[in-house]
Amino acid sequence: MKFYFSFFLSITTSILFAQTNNYEISFENAVHHETVVKGTFPELEIDTVTFRMSRSSPGRYALHEFAKNVYSFKATDSKGNILEVLRPDPYSWNVIGHDGTIKISYTLFANRGGGTYSQVDETHAHLNIPATFMYAPTLKDRKIEVDFKIREDLGWKVATQLPLVSGTTYSAPNLYYFMDSPTEISNHSVREFQVDNHGKTQTIRFVLHHNGTEEELDSYFENVKKTVLAEKEVYGELPDFDYGTYTFLACYIPNASGDGMEHRNSTILTSTRSLANGGMEGNIGTVSHEFFHAYGT
Repeated sequence: MKFYFSFFLSITTSILFAQTNNYEISFENAVHHETVVKGTFPELEIDTVTFRMSRSSPGRYALHEFAKNVYSFKATDSKGNILEVLRPDPYSWNVIGHDGTIKISYTLFANRGGGTYSQVDETHAHLNIPATFMYAPTLKDRKIEVDFKIREDLGWKVATQLPLVSGTTYSAPNLYYFMDSPTEISNHSVREFQVDNHGKTQTIRFVLHHNGTEEELDSYFENVKKTVLAEKEVYGELPDFDYGTYTFLACYIPNASGDGMEHRNSTILTSTRSLANGGMEGNIGTVSHEFFHAYGT
């Protein structure tokens, strides 16, 4: 009994005091499709740390070389001293000579709103995480916290499968979960309903960024509910979603790229069809298709 208690205490302590990597992303120059990303990586034990932009994305079977949209990269230590940076390849930055902490910053150009890339303008910040955030492979098991600096002047709100810490800060248990968590920041509308799943309540949330009316969304959401419940009947249950919630992240706007991409507890849905112009019938098929994928993840 004493051994098991000591083991449990050791594991619990390591979780409580695990290092956390912190990101901040802001959108002051959204009108020009730019976002500034900052990251802080503390308690580093090796002299050279490699940072990378992903070359792929969950659910995609091709290379995309997201580093091509990154510029103005800088790295400093905890005191603000500029650190040496080497580029061993087109998608990596080797940072040398830190004091135990590295702080990075860079500008990202983002103007493709779909399931693979990111799009930033004054209507929204539509973020596919691998296309947006640089990472350190050696730190992949660390917890992550990210503060989305929303444009309050544009009425933006954050929608994501990531759990809320406070304010506009969200967390992920590790790099893999973070990369699988697309985020929509806009003046969107939300509808949700609860489903009993073997005695456990699951929430289905539908987030929509569009130029239509609330009444159109209400009508469309009834179709979303019917679709989810019909698929539940096919399998006899819902998947057991993390935090008890599944989130549809839908953008039906003229500047989107038509797409759908499933993730762990959410999915991206983008279309140029508005609900008033064919989307009420034309977009629901993607809702159905992507939700079916939830049963295979």
